[in-house]
Amino acid sequence: LESVRRDTSFTDVAGLKHLREWVAKRRSALTPEGRRFGLESPKGVLISGVQGCGKSLAARAVAGEWGVELARLDVGALYDKYVGESEKRLHKALELAEKLAPIVLWIDEIEKAFASAGASGDADAGLSQRLLATFLTWMQDREGDVFLAATSNNITILPPEMTRKGRFDEIFFVDLPSAEVRTALFTLHLKKRGRNAAEFDVAALAAASGGFSGAEIEQAIIAGLYTAFDRKQQLTTAILLEEIRGTQPLSVTRAEEIQAIREWAKSRAVPAD
Repeated sequence: LESVRRDTSFTDVAGLKHLREWVAKRRSALTPEGRRFGLESPKGVLISGVQGCGKSLAARAVAGEWGVELARLDVGALYDKYVGESEKRLHKALELAEKLAPIVLWIDEIEKAFASAGASGDADAGLSQRLLATFLTWMQDREGDVFLAATSNNITILPPEMTRKGRFDEIFFVDLPSAEVRTALFTLHLKKRGRNAAEFDVAALAAASGGFSGAEIEQAIIAGLYTAFDRKQQLTTAILLEEIRGTQPLSVTRAEEIQAIREWAKSRAVPAD
């Protein structure tokens, strides 16, 4: 269990309107007034979607919005070669999280930890299945204010027991940003690097970057800064457009995979934006 600096809130995130509203509404459960009214502590949220679209940032932002501590559960570090040790480590980590409550427990790319538990179990002598069983029991029965914020790039490979109703309060899907959100992303990342967005044609940049993820937009700005510095001039819209046109986004290079994830989410998850 790794303590993470609580330095992110939804002011650092563009878009995700429905997720923001959901998180803001459930903050009331942490207040004395909400408790007296009968509000139950929220259990957690699973944020799935396209890579590079802000899932991890959004999961971390929950702690900043609520003003509670943030810890990351590194499931890969649980695995031990000795029989029974991995389960003990998981028990200890979850017990510690409960002692630190109220806290947001962040698990990044949860499918990498538990995907093999959906198989026969021969690959690791059933260890993944035992860890999954321990984790699911905790998810169902835990007490205290431990909010689980998990992210997944490919929710389809998770065991079905994990995604059924009751494990998480809600499953959100983060899609590629719309033109409006891309405009906000360019504004946000330019400001982050000391540039005045009003000096750039952000509408043209947003129009040129259709199919780009938030991470790809950020990288275009970083690459543009290198190009501008190398040319001994200031960063301009023209340089950024040049970088955008020279980039093949993930939505093009892995179009089939992204389309499959989108199809899955249509009827099974709530759009985050």
